[in-house]
Amino acid sequence: MFAMFLAASIAAPGFYDFAMDDIQGKSTSMKQYEGKVVLVVNVASKCGNTPQYKGLQALYEKYEGQGFEILGFPCNDFGGQEPGTEEQISQFCTQNYGVTFPMFSKVKVLGEDKSPLFAWLIANSRCTDEIEWNFAKFLISRKGEVVARYLPKMTPDDTYFQKDIEKELAKE
Repeated sequence: MFAMFLAASIAAPGFYDFAMDDIQGKSTSMKQYEGKVVLVVNVASKCGNTPQYKGLQALYEKYEGQGFEILGFPCNDFGGQEPGTEEQISQFCTQNYGVTFPMFSKVKVLGEDKSPLFAWLIANSRCTDEIEWNFAKFLISRKGEVVARYLPKMTPDDTYFQKDIEKELAKE
């Protein structure tokens, strides 16, 4: 009985409780994004969806001044589509797509050794199925809650997608 009480009294982690290494290997607390609307995306450089980087950068430029962040997490779980080092990934994103939004070190989004952050994102979204491919997107509210999950094929220029972002940005 004591063990049950103890387990129940330990708070489940929230988005702001995670720290992840950025693409330069520096630990970055998600707490720094508190109060912002955040889009978390697992990305890859050699994927059919890679051109979405252009649209993600455009979204970032459009909404950044309103408290919007995009966090890119390279992932090599799907067909080896992100084989490079963090330095190569960073150069690719900058040179080919002008990416200025925060990029992080590679993560695993599948299997038993998936990143705890992505395990949390999946568990706290309406769809708790495994991530299906690169460029899956999770929209996080200003309160740190997963408010939407989008399939990889949902492009950043999709009107429905942008309306969801605008709806969250309008909330205080």
